[in-house]
Amino acid sequence: MIINKQTPEEMKKLLVVVFVLLSGTIFGKNAMTKEKKDLELATFGAGCFWCVEAIFQELKGVDKVVSGYMGGKEKSTYKQVCSGETGHAEVCQISYDPTVISFKELLEVFWQVHDPTTLNRQGADVGTQYRSVIFYNNNEQKELAETLKKKLNESGAWDNPIITEISAAKTFYPAESYHQDYFNNNSQQPYCTFVIKPKQEKFKKAFKDKLKQK
Repeated sequence: MIINKQTPEEMKKLLVVVFVLLSGTIFGKNAMTKEKKDLELATFGAGCFWCVEAIFQELKGVDKVVSGYMGGKEKSTYKQVCSGETGHAEVCQISYDPTVISFKELLEVFWQVHDPTTLNRQGADVGTQYRSVIFYNNNEQKELAETLKKKLNESGAWDNPIITEISAAKTFYPAESYHQDYFNNNSQQPYCTFVIKPKQEKFKKAFKDKLKQK
């Protein structure tokens, strides 16, 4: 193999390319941190967090969905939260890119994928931990949530009033690891097959233009 001798200019270009590639590897962590700073958070409770997670994971612009607990005063286990005595709601904390999907669009999905008129209940799941709730992270989210809730109630979209709680975000406690990415890891479980999957399919039909391309 014959290797042509490179000119100083070509060597300079090569070094620049190598530096850029290495920067992506060596300094990738910093670059990722910078990128993450541009993401915003939305925190929703709409019944069982397994269902909520499976739906919001599908949206374009959503970077990550973490199931957890919010609304109580201290860290609690799943068993404690299920007692309904901790004050927590099962929620999903959604990291999203506001240049791709807005908080308003997330709210539109939130209000259409569960029944926001039933107090502390979603289907067979009953208890304060399953309440319909929006935990806002700033005043803009608060005002938008309150405005849209008012408009939806005035529109008569539901036969009964929307009772979704709108409260300031508190400490978020991630749920146990086996709850994360639950549907994808347990798709053959009866609850996933008979409860989550039908909800997910209905959601996909209604919001097909907002889904990630696979």
